[in-house]
Amino acid sequence: MTFDRRRLLVTGLLLVFGGCATRGGGVTLVVRPGQEAGELEALKGAQAGPMGLALKVLSHGCTTKADFTFYAGQAGRDRTIAFARKRLDVCKAAPNVVEVNFSYDELGLAGAETVRLLNPVN
Repeated sequence: MTFDRRRLLVTGLLLVFGGCATRGGGVTLVVRPGQEAGELEALKGAQAGPMGLALKVLSHGCTTKADFTFYAGQAGRDRTIAFARKRLDVCKAAPNVVEVNFSYDELGLAGAETVRLLNPVN
């Protein structure tokens, strides 16, 4: 496995950012207000549910779950997660917000009580 620039950026961010907490499905999701975060996707919203995380992202008609990659880690007692796009949405439809869902199992966060989301949320 290579340690590319994106992972280095995310690893550094794991140690730096915090925010305000929202609650859902027994998991506390800690988010931070919208600030630029380099290559991390600016989210329109995020919610922790009983089965996983629901992210709201801007789409021009072609955005799918497969367009995202993530990095899960740990900062102290909290688990951390960061999302970035692998591919840009180059479609020409009017921009709208779509929901992309990830289970805790696929994110490697099963059993986590607190998850710190490193992406900016606007």
